[in-house]
Order: sequence, then C-alpha cells, then structure tokens
Amino acid sequence: MDPSRASTFQTTLGHAPTIGVGDALPPFFHQLYFWTPEPPTHLGRDGHPKVGGLIPDMGLPRRMWAAGRMAFHAPLRAGIAATRSTVCESHQRKEGRSGPLGFVTLRHDVVQDGVACLTEWQDLVYREDPQPDAPKPTPPRARMDEDYSQQMAFSSTLLFRYSALTFNGHRIHYDLDYARDIEGYEGLVVHGPLLAQMLMLMAEKHLGPLKAFQFRATAPLMHFETASFCMKGNDLWVRGPDGRQSMTAHAEGRR
Repeated sequence: MDPSRASTFQTTLGHAPTIGVGDALPPFFHQLYFWTPEPPTHLGRDGHPKVGGLIPDMGLPRRMWAAGRMAFHAPLRAGIAATRSTVCESHQRKEGRSGPLGFVTLRHDVVQDGVACLTEWQDLVYREDPQPDAPKPTPPRARMDEDYSQQMAFSSTLLFRYSALTFNGHRIHYDLDYARDIEGYEGLVVHGPLLAQMLMLMAEKHLGPLKAFQFRATAPLMHFETASFCMKGNDLWVRGPDGRQSMTAHAEGRR
C-alpha cells in the first residue's frame, strides 16, 4: 500500500502529507488501493466496468453508491502489501415508485500480514435513465441541531483528482455534458465516498480511532455547492446549501 498515494491524497484534501512507511492509514483510505483496471472495450457508457460478471446485469444503466458500512478490526499500514477479496452477497431487482431498481451488496475483506484488518459492505443501486418530464424527487431535510459543523466546497479539480486517485471512471464526476444531458444532474456529482471520507475524518478527530462506520447517501451534492458537514454525538450528516440532506452516517469509536 504505497505511502505516496496516501500522502498525495492528504495533499489533495489540503492537509499536510504526513503518511510514511509503517504509518496507520486514516479510515477509508483503502479506497485509494485495490484497483481493477479494465480495457476500454470492457467499460460501460458511464466509464465503469460493464456489469455481467461479479455484478449481474439487470438491464439498468445508471449506477449509484447508495450506502456503505465498515468494521475496522486492525489498522492498515502504509508500505505493506495487503489483499482484498470481494464477493457479491446479494442482488435483486424491485419495482420502486420511480420505476425498476436494482440492488447489489458487495462485501470486501482486507487482510494485511495475515491479519483481517477491515470488512466493508458496499450497497449499489441501479436504475433507469431519467425521463425529461418526470418530476424530481423531493430530498429529505437535514437536521439543524449539530454540535459541530464545518463548511466544505468541492471544485471540479478536486473531483477529477479524487477520481484519478481512486481510479473511478464514472463520468458523472468529471464529464459535465454526460452528467447533465444523460443522467439528468444539474452539475458534476460529488462522489458519495468522498463525502463519506470527510465525515469519517471528522468522526476520527472527535471520537478517536474508529471501530465501525456506516453511511447512506440521500441526495446528490453538486460541484458548485458548499455543504455543511455536521456532527452530534455519534451521528454525522451532510447538509446542502438549501438545507437538504445529502448523506447521513453513524460512527462508533474504540474508546
């Protein structure tokens, strides 16, 4: 787990690059590793690898990382080889109010030096393309009772650099025409995992080393918006500039 990749991510976030060989990686920094590059012929229209292998093809073109949860068993350390194994725990297609939906849960297990360090569950949702005349869903309202909050903005440059560091080819994060004209967003979409990453760093700052963390995306955040990252007790959330709730999370520290 190359320490230069982790320290580059620190720099990308505007933090001092402090990570060296043997240092414990911050929570969720494993997203920078375990790439699975595919040739162009194996990619879908959205830049992600085509479905039909590990993830079954349910005939739904739009992909979203809807939620995730992690159990941190032991620190992952920079400069030491690690392995990740992935299985598809479940997949099903359902009819929702807005049309058919496909739900997929992946489980990732990360081992380093023979020690199980991390178990992660990744919940993906697949859906149809939006209809031009379809009403947009009303997002939930975010809480206003935080004990601590921090304002954060996400430029298109930051989204591009995060996509590069995580080898995420999803075009909604860097191709404005595609995001707007094909998938119906108002701008570039801030990565759900990037929002979760910032919440995890906030949780670690206030709670110390994390034992578990879970998050759920509830409404997209655009690259031109400044959001409030909020915390009260063990609960965290992202509030958009119009008061909508973009993400909720819950953290459990080891203390």
